[in-house]
Amino acid sequence: RVSAISVRMSNPTPAQCTVIEEVGSTGVGALALGFIILAVATVIFLSKAWNAGEHKSYYLATSYLSGIGTIVYFAMLSGEGWTTVTGCRQFFWVRNAGWFVTQPLVVLLLGLVAQSDNASIAAGMGAVAIFNVATYFGAVADVQSVKWIWLLIGVVGLVGALVAVTRTFKSAVQLRGSLEIEQLYGRLATLASFALAAYPLVWLFAVGFGGFSVSFEVCAYAVLDVLLQAVAGFVVVGAQATLASGAPKEFV
Repeated sequence: RVSAISVRMSNPTPAQCTVIEEVGSTGVGALALGFIILAVATVIFLSKAWNAGEHKSYYLATSYLSGIGTIVYFAMLSGEGWTTVTGCRQFFWVRNAGWFVTQPLVVLLLGLVAQSDNASIAAGMGAVAIFNVATYFGAVADVQSVKWIWLLIGVVGLVGALVAVTRTFKSAVQLRGSLEIEQLYGRLATLASFALAAYPLVWLFAVGFGGFSVSFEVCAYAVLDVLLQAVAGFVVVGAQATLASGAPKEFV
């Protein structure tokens, strides 16, 4: 379904487009694979949450994380939740809607493992939510200068979230006095930091400069989503014995 942009201008607005560049077969395959992986992960996480006992908060977070991702990927696979943006590109706004929930859930999960204070967890969740709102508005902006301002705002929010993950939560987990939990947090934080930092890079070369095709953009985001919404969950699920060494923190 990929088609060339027929409007001969540098950055045509959606109203000027006669042909839209849509996701191709490779991108559709990535959406299908992402949907299957996240759906299977959701079933596994829910089964673990059912028998988790006092550690249910960890597994409920992973279940919602992959479950919401599953819904988003089903919507994209069904051809829903998209619009046309500047450059005559197909833009899946439903992806940002999902990230607005799932990425703060990743921060929450890390905060629970670290047993950080509620204020720090809320601040990290809010910061990554700002990143998602800003990159959405940047993607649908028709004026290039406005687009870059939104990206800058989003990066500021993302930096705040990364500071929470790499510094604030890390300090909190060190206070737990458990080497095993500290190592577990280190693996999760490394995975989350890498994935979160990669999102604006994909945005920059896809929506920003238009250098990535829509299909390549979909494939790149699918890899990052699976890392954050499934792999991170499996890291937590596989560390039940480690998490049992410390009482879980309830986020209220």
